[in-house]
Amino acid sequence: MFTDDTATIVRKLAELRLEHRDLDAAIARLPTGPGCDELQLTRMKKRKLKLKDMIAYLEDKLIPDLDA
Repeated sequence: MFTDDTATIVRKLAELRLEHRDLDAAIARLPTGPGCDELQLTRMKKRKLKLKDMIAYLEDKLIPDLDA
């Protein structure tokens, strides 16, 4: 899925973090209440969780494996 090149991973991490932050702001702006589009809100939240998982995966790739 992703390459092991550190610069590429760092660049992709920055992109994912920006998208995650933008999605968080968009979710916060969505109106709550009876007129709220629950399907859209659910999809946005699922996308945000997927981004969080991808960010964690890439951060783990940056940490060198230390066999203790």
